[in-house]
Amino acid sequence: MLFSHIGFNVNEGDKIALVAPNGTGKTTLMRILAGKDKSDSGGKIIFLKDIRIAYLEQEYDFDPEAGIFEQAVRHHGGLAPEIHPELEEAFRQRLREHLTNFRLTDLGKKMKTLSGGEVKRVALSEILALEADFLLLDEPTNHLDIEAVEYLESYLRRSRCTLLMVTHDRYFLDRVCNIVMELDHGAVYSYRGNYQNYLEKRAERIENYNAQTDKVRNLLRRELEWIRATPCARSGKAKYRIDAFHELSERASQTYTTSQVNMKGIGEASRLGNKIIDCSHMDYSWDGHPLLRDFSYSFQKYDKVGIVGRNGVGKSTFLDILTGALQPDSGTVDRGESTVIGYYRQEGMDFSPEATVMDIIPDLSLLNRFLFSHDMLDTRVSRLSGGERRRLYLLSILVKNPNLLILDEPTNDLDIVTLNILEEYLSEFSGSLIVVSHDRHFLDRVADHLLVFCGEGVVKDFIGSFSEYRAWVHDFESERKKAAAQKDRQPAAPVQSPDTAAKPSRKPGRLSYREKEEVAKIEARLPEIEQEKAELEQEMSSGSLPYGELQKASSRISELLKEAESLETRWLELLSD
Repeated sequence: MLFSHIGFNVNEGDKIALVAPNGTGKTTLMRILAGKDKSDSGGKIIFLKDIRIAYLEQEYDFDPEAGIFEQAVRHHGGLAPEIHPELEEAFRQRLREHLTNFRLTDLGKKMKTLSGGEVKRVALSEILALEADFLLLDEPTNHLDIEAVEYLESYLRRSRCTLLMVTHDRYFLDRVCNIVMELDHGAVYSYRGNYQNYLEKRAERIENYNAQTDKVRNLLRRELEWIRATPCARSGKAKYRIDAFHELSERASQTYTTSQVNMKGIGEASRLGNKIIDCSHMDYSWDGHPLLRDFSYSFQKYDKVGIVGRNGVGKSTFLDILTGALQPDSGTVDRGESTVIGYYRQEGMDFSPEATVMDIIPDLSLLNRFLFSHDMLDTRVSRLSGGERRRLYLLSILVKNPNLLILDEPTNDLDIVTLNILEEYLSEFSGSLIVVSHDRHFLDRVADHLLVFCGEGVVKDFIGSFSEYRAWVHDFESERKKAAAQKDRQPAAPVQSPDTAAKPSRKPGRLSYREKEEVAKIEARLPEIEQEKAELEQEMSSGSLPYGELQKASSRISELLKEAESLETRWLELLSD
């Protein structure tokens, strides 16, 4: 039983975050609301008349041979163009705008060539372009890079839609939602306010419930004494007290307890030597595209390193090189003899779906501590929820006692309570940690400094928290936009990029004459690119461009973005030590 006889209201304009432990029915409830599943009891769901509903599932069903734009139009089903030509064209126009804002400018690119993050951006573009009255979003930030999360966050905050979503991203939740709805022990509780307010009010609710249980137990004790001491208690006259006594007995047994993952003592790091992993002058390219260029870095004992960057810049590939799954094109990776690596891959575990929970971890005590109860031991992996599979996968890595944990997107599919516990565990972990994540709260909690993948093989070390890094980025972008708005701008020293913040810029005198000339040209060209891109985006938003011209504008924006990225990378090289 996931939930029983629940009832709740969603009012127009509400933005609700649905939270609950993994496997307790969040996705099931979303699917029932979206009309994908039915409740066992046949309970009623009453919607406002003519309301338009859009549902983002965790897994997006797509045709691998379809192009991006074609896929989104076909999947959405659309309106019959001959009956509603204006509405259908408006949808297509909004779709193009969202795809562009999500940095998907090659609209004919086949779905099978996209990364997981790019597929999620296609799905979101389609959902947002529908402009539905009621949005149901199941883990919308999974696999998204930071820039995509921030765009989605900004859009939902401004939108007048009604929203119900499942998310584990606490920063995203706080900035978008005004209500937290909890599915707990088969019942629903709503709390108006942010995540912190939810935690406080939830604790009060549990405390009050347990205090009431204590009062009932005291009353039960007195009733029990009366029944034992009074022979007439068996008479019909006192039957009501006998019935009340049984009701009290049932209520007195209901102490509220919350089960949560217990990670204490699991995965105690084995002895760690002085050498962890030394990378020297590494190069790596994929399909002619550089992911690493002359990269050197020595991971230190007890390092806690966060790895950040856009989707597709090579973060997961880098982890595969560190662990030996891939070899660099040139350069070396030297791993310490005592280094024991625990590698949590983004794609998850490769266990047989027919294997049972007990087949994978034959230790009842450990399974119980990771919330796998006795009746789940014979459950096949294929029957577990996404979060339960992730939890089992994490346990299978920790039991090997690694002293270097390498985690690729560990927050996907884990519930918020488990994430909090994982953060505590990692902050106290006695080994070294390398983690790729787009969860801002998670990175702030566990990472001491960052390796920033800038694209074109450039990787920079940023000393500071992730929030500090994003503040640098926003300041840098703000200054660039101001400079672009100045038509008669004179070449001047640029604002220091967050990607070079850990390394002081060269003094102008250390640049050669040709290098100074190149810097000046780059600084003059970047505002021109920004201006042309803004003009194209305005034309695309006008709704007056024919389809062929829209395709050309979209392709030109893609070219401008690539040129800007290349120029910025060269600018970093010139201005960095």
